[in-house]
Amino acid sequence: MARASRLVKPESQDLIHLRVLRRERLSPHWMRVTLGGGEIARFRSMGYDQWFRIFLPLGGDEGLERIPAKANKLLGYLKYLRIPDGVRPVMRNYSVRAYRPATATTDAEIDVDFVLHGSAGDGTAGPASRWAETCEPGESVVIIDEGLTFNPERGTSKVLLVADETGLPAIASICATLDASATGLALVEVPSTGDALEFEHPAGLTVRFVVRDHASKPGTEVLAALEALSDLPAGGPDLHAYVVGEQALATNARRYLVNERALDKDAVSFCGYWRVGAASPAPKSQRADAHAAEAAA
Repeated sequence: MARASRLVKPESQDLIHLRVLRRERLSPHWMRVTLGGGEIARFRSMGYDQWFRIFLPLGGDEGLERIPAKANKLLGYLKYLRIPDGVRPVMRNYSVRAYRPATATTDAEIDVDFVLHGSAGDGTAGPASRWAETCEPGESVVIIDEGLTFNPERGTSKVLLVADETGLPAIASICATLDASATGLALVEVPSTGDALEFEHPAGLTVRFVVRDHASKPGTEVLAALEALSDLPAGGPDLHAYVVGEQALATNARRYLVNERALDKDAVSFCGYWRVGAASPAPKSQRADAHAAEAAA
């Protein structure tokens, strides 16, 4: 029987209201926001590359209170779009970088690492980057759990993990979830040396960072590094390949692994997180604010 090829769904996909606990600048292009409080007790950690939809309050808590149930499904999403611009929260997809369960003295917490594009100060940042740079403790957000793209049924003893910077939090979380005896290779492309954030991983798993040239399209250099590997982990029933990041990277790397390295399609988990030239636009209200600031400069 072929191994499961579908996403691994969570126990519940209800709206979960959380608050910002703190934020920390990790590197030139990384900001960590820690979430907790609110309804954190309802969140069920699944490890690996667990991801969620997050609703960011550009219009204050009013917009968050108007998010419909099942906003991640078609009918719910259409209701979400009816929330007026300027009030409607921005919805984006992010991975759980780390989850810390509650203890006798502390509540549970979720770390979310944001890749920063542009700058909130000069108005060049997108809505998610701008929020991550400027959010303050106590601010509210809403999340909907979406489960896993990395399917453990495909194996966890030997892995090949490939991503651009947007997939680094997922790869780091996968490595934290794997058994200490796991082996394999992680290839991660980053925009600068300072963005090559180290993370814990099994001793038998090698991590290699590829620092991207500024003139290169994201994902192309890590794909080239993958194709140039002479020590690629051997295929077989126990190898689980995982590729995420820019859309062309995900599709081309999967095609290469299947066609050139003879991996079974069911041994590869992959997902295009984003596409060059098709970034999600800011809401009209935020674009108007940015144009006003530019005109006043």
